[in-house]
Amino acid sequence: MADDGTILIGKSWKPESLLLKLANRHGLITGATGTGKTVTLQVLAEGFARHGVPVFAADIKGDLSGVAAPGDSKPPFLKRAEEIGVTYQPDQFTTVFWDVFGEQGHPVRATISEMGPLLLSRLLDLNDTQEGVLNIAFRIADEQKLLLLDLKDLRAILSFIAENAQSLTTKYGNVTAQSVGTIQRSLLVLENQKGDLFFGEPALDINDLMRTDRDGRGVINMLAADKLMANPRLYATFLLWLLSELFEQLPEVGDLDKPKLVFFFDEAHLLFNGAPKALLTAVEQVVRLIRSKGVGVYFVTQNPLDIPDTVLAQLGNRVQHALRAFTPRDQKAVKAAAETFRQNPKFKTEDAITQLAVGEALTSTLEGKGTPTMVERTLIAPPMAQVGPVSPQVRAQCMRDSGFAGKYDTMIDRESAYEELMKRKGLNADGSPVEASTGGGGIMDTIGGWLGDAVGNGERPKTGPGSRGGRLPPSMTEKIITSAARSAASTMGRQIGSAILRGVLGSMMGGRK
Repeated sequence: MADDGTILIGKSWKPESLLLKLANRHGLITGATGTGKTVTLQVLAEGFARHGVPVFAADIKGDLSGVAAPGDSKPPFLKRAEEIGVTYQPDQFTTVFWDVFGEQGHPVRATISEMGPLLLSRLLDLNDTQEGVLNIAFRIADEQKLLLLDLKDLRAILSFIAENAQSLTTKYGNVTAQSVGTIQRSLLVLENQKGDLFFGEPALDINDLMRTDRDGRGVINMLAADKLMANPRLYATFLLWLLSELFEQLPEVGDLDKPKLVFFFDEAHLLFNGAPKALLTAVEQVVRLIRSKGVGVYFVTQNPLDIPDTVLAQLGNRVQHALRAFTPRDQKAVKAAAETFRQNPKFKTEDAITQLAVGEALTSTLEGKGTPTMVERTLIAPPMAQVGPVSPQVRAQCMRDSGFAGKYDTMIDRESAYEELMKRKGLNADGSPVEASTGGGGIMDTIGGWLGDAVGNGERPKTGPGSRGGRLPPSMTEKIITSAARSAASTMGRQIGSAILRGVLGSMMGGRK
């Protein structure tokens, strides 16, 4: 495990390693269920962390969380280490747990504005017409300086559009109540699936994913995704959003000696299934260009056919576990997987893919100037951390030690589009009517309210809610104030009365300087 700028993947007739300086050229880990993909992912994650590279990975089954605890020297791992020629050294890694639902990790959130209309349309499964309405909603929010932070903000702006559809149509295009209603129903479904927990503040700061610990090792960020997978569209949209945020926010750095971050996208087929062309184009662009930001992306999936050819062509480092060839589609997948490797004359790649044992894989990585190595049949190295889920106690301790509890665990609901649009209707956030006399303005609003009542009702102000109807003594100041207010607006209500009072008293106080 010498620090020679490589990560040991395993051993064929020679050690098979991944060059750190070419790790940002992305990669692919494929194979049927139960063939060892998760263990390979853990081996790579440990290797990156050991070399000071932060890692972000989704933990689909909970098994990957074991990186937070030391390995337990099981006989199969000791035997594999001996076969490969390395010393088994139990190890553990600084791990931060994240969870969209805030149950098994720190909450991870994004705002509606950050997500944008394209990804939201994908998440809500909208058609082109409905996506157009969503784009209009974002445009209006921008023009009217309305913050879109959470789902209630988006609901409010959609309701505003529906109520003003006739006047908006001439400027933005046709907006129908049916389209708005469909979007609102999709938002309701998302809320019922607890998707509303993802949208809001404080939003995730991507810099918090790119940390090293006190020993200079990369921190492994683990997204608890076992419950998130109940809504696979939310899972895929979240990871794509995160990838897009990395792409947009990180500066260009070119080719580094090692990546700034490595991003593992497990169950990658969920990203591409049924995705519209615009989204696939966006994914292809991000994958192609994000390597210059120092980020490596590794897709993990069962079948290489799950990845579009335009994306597959960007993945230079390959680990192929066994595939089964029981159906015509399986046979096609085996052939496609074999064709993506630089062939080795020592064996037939297509046959080898179906014969691989658990913990064995075909590997091909980039070398030299970025050319792929010849495919080799490889025994995968054993992980040095625990294989399998950590205990709830270890997870809780990791959360206490992360330093993020005070930053993310409490949701913030600041004034945004919902509150502003409610104000325009004369309503408080809870739907109750706004009353100027109880608007929180202190003594000035209270006196202004009295004056507004007096002006509006043709009566002199009373002493207050507890008064029995007694009159205030007619001081000179009161006569001036009342006269000025009545001459300005004899029938105005409370808000005008408060404004006049502030103006008059302001002048009087200024004259005493």
